[in-house]
Amino acid sequence: MPSTEAFLLLSALMFTIGLVGVTVRRNMITVLMCLELMLNAVNINLVAFSQRLSSLEGQVFPVFIITIAAGEAAVGLAIIIQLYRLKSTVNVDQVTELNG
Repeated sequence: MPSTEAFLLLSALMFTIGLVGVTVRRNMITVLMCLELMLNAVNINLVAFSQRLSSLEGQVFPVFIITIAAGEAAVGLAIIIQLYRLKSTVNVDQVTELNG
C-alpha cells in the first residue's frame, strides 16, 4: 500500500491542476469539471489522513462531499444549459448576467 505522503502528493497535484483550470480556462463546463477535481482532491486528502490516524470520520465525510458534488454538478449543468439557450455561448468572459 502506498504511503500517506504519496496520497498527499497526489491530492496536492490534483488540487493544483483543478485550481489552474478554474483560473485559466474560460469554458464553464471545463471550470465545473475542475471544481469537481478539486473536491475529489479534498476527498483523497481526508481518506489519507483517516487511514493514517485510524479514524472513520475521514472516510465518512467524503460520502457527504460526493453527494454535495453530485447536486452541485446537476445544478451547475442545468444553469449552463439554460445559459447556452439564452446566450448561445458558455464562455465565462462573454456572459455577465443570466437574464436575457
